[in-house]
Amino acid sequence: MSFLKRLFGGADGGGQAGAGKPVGEAVEHKGFTIQPTPFAEGGQYQTCAMISKDMDGGRKEHRLVRADRFPSAELAADQAVRKGRQVIDEQGEAIFD
Repeated sequence: MSFLKRLFGGADGGGQAGAGKPVGEAVEHKGFTIQPTPFAEGGQYQTCAMISKDMDGGRKEHRLVRADRFPSAELAADQAVRKGRQVIDEQGEAIFD
């Protein structure tokens, strides 16, 4: 049951998979917004970001999670922005499909 709680954000504390708090400022890239949201995992911070874009049908969001881990939330956030830009460059709006 604890796995499901963590997966859906029901766990206590900061180790919620994919449920990090925003770190730093959101970054605009080619009409998309990248908000780094690294989360604590195994004593480090895992790379995670929310990529969003306002489109005709409303706001679309994609959670980007990578296995990369760093000793600080700021380093993980920097990597999340780099990875977010890369994904946007490679996939564009297809990330919402």
